[in-house]
Amino acid sequence: MDQTCAPIYEALMKYNETRVVPFDVPGHKHGKGNPLLTEFLGQTCMNVDVNSMKPLDNLCHPVSVIRDAERLAAEAFGAGHCFFMVNGTTSSVQSMILSVCREGDKIIIPRNVHRSAINALIISGVIPVYVDPGVDRRLGIPLGMSADNVEKAIARNPDAKAVFVNNPTYYGICTDIKRIVQTAHAHGMKVLADEAHGTHLYFGENMPLSAMAAGADMAAVSMHKTGGSLTQSSFLLVGKNAGLTEGHVRSVINLTQTTSGSYLLLSSLDIARKYYAAEGKELCARMVSSAEYARREINAIGGYYAYSDELVNGSDIFAFDKTKLSIYTRGIGLTGIEVYDILRDSYDIQMELGDIGNVLAIMSPGDRWKDIERLVSALTEIKRRFGRDSAEAVDHEYINPQIVMSPKAAFYGEQEVLPIKESAGRVSCEFVMCYPPGIPIIAPGELLTPDIIDNIIYSKERGCFMTGTEDMNIEKIRVIKA
Repeated sequence: MDQTCAPIYEALMKYNETRVVPFDVPGHKHGKGNPLLTEFLGQTCMNVDVNSMKPLDNLCHPVSVIRDAERLAAEAFGAGHCFFMVNGTTSSVQSMILSVCREGDKIIIPRNVHRSAINALIISGVIPVYVDPGVDRRLGIPLGMSADNVEKAIARNPDAKAVFVNNPTYYGICTDIKRIVQTAHAHGMKVLADEAHGTHLYFGENMPLSAMAAGADMAAVSMHKTGGSLTQSSFLLVGKNAGLTEGHVRSVINLTQTTSGSYLLLSSLDIARKYYAAEGKELCARMVSSAEYARREINAIGGYYAYSDELVNGSDIFAFDKTKLSIYTRGIGLTGIEVYDILRDSYDIQMELGDIGNVLAIMSPGDRWKDIERLVSALTEIKRRFGRDSAEAVDHEYINPQIVMSPKAAFYGEQEVLPIKESAGRVSCEFVMCYPPGIPIIAPGELLTPDIIDNIIYSKERGCFMTGTEDMNIEKIRVIKA
């Protein structure tokens, strides 16, 4: 196929050249109905923010330009099929689980998944078999599932329908996905990969193995994170030998995805795919080069630790994604969230996340050398101005919880509300998490322990952005009624 084509983009440009009089939605009518929004976003943007029509196809049932764009993307990613997603990778993750599991089925899944995966279990009634990830007690971060532990989980649960894998994690940790695929397939199980942070794995050289290359059945890829499309746009990939029909997966997607797919998001996916198909190797090399340079400079400051593939142990850190610039900060006496806030408030530098021990910079082809130098200089000044005696090690931010009941049973169970500080020994009906990264500290169906409660309170006191409970102040939590 001709990867220089961009069917959705080209159809929109052709539409934009016509003099169509709109008597359909959206109501801004090419911007004429909302001049302030048009001034803010620009006339071209408003002209192509349009409704589905024959020349532009329909996302729910594509037969022309969207279908052609999906086929181009599938080829570019080495997939059997690719679905354009406009409800974010959240929708992609949930569609994967709903496509291969029914209520009551088991899925083998790492506990350090994004909340979207656990939300899918609540919606579907699928039963999680959690595999505890490794934990780096110094850095305070969850690692990957070791292939050995996955094999043990498969042996204990031969009736499970699928294995869910993070590839890579927020922090750049990758699992031995090829071995996991081989083991799962040998036992008749599907493999689903959350590759929200793995777009570049498909295009760069000497990268950790992508899910499609490893033979996984489905993968959710956030093209907007490092691939350059607009926020909320995503790809859902289906493997060439997955045994899943396009019609079945699309029917599942259409249960929750909007019927009013944004052509701004769709065209951005189309254009980003075209760009990476043509120049992806060079773009990914630039990302790695930028991150490696930043790591060297930051480690030379002293106190910080910008980690890389020296962490690889062949087990729960099978490989490392070098484009992730993860920086441990407690060596200068500051938590990651403190450094995160100082960078934003005092230096106008916005990092991706700050947690108790780390800050994370997401690298992309859009990063400039002078921006990296600015980050390095700011970190140097922060150490000089705000640094304290080295803080104690995080032992540890991520705590493997005890599962008491299924997420669905807890979420819909008979409940009462307690102060979080008084909830030890009770089963949570809600999430509590720092966002980002969106990995729950506690999730529905899990036991609230003193360690977990202390973690929630500590994270809140250190300024982490906390979400998940009905109580907007994160002071009370719904638990199963005694």
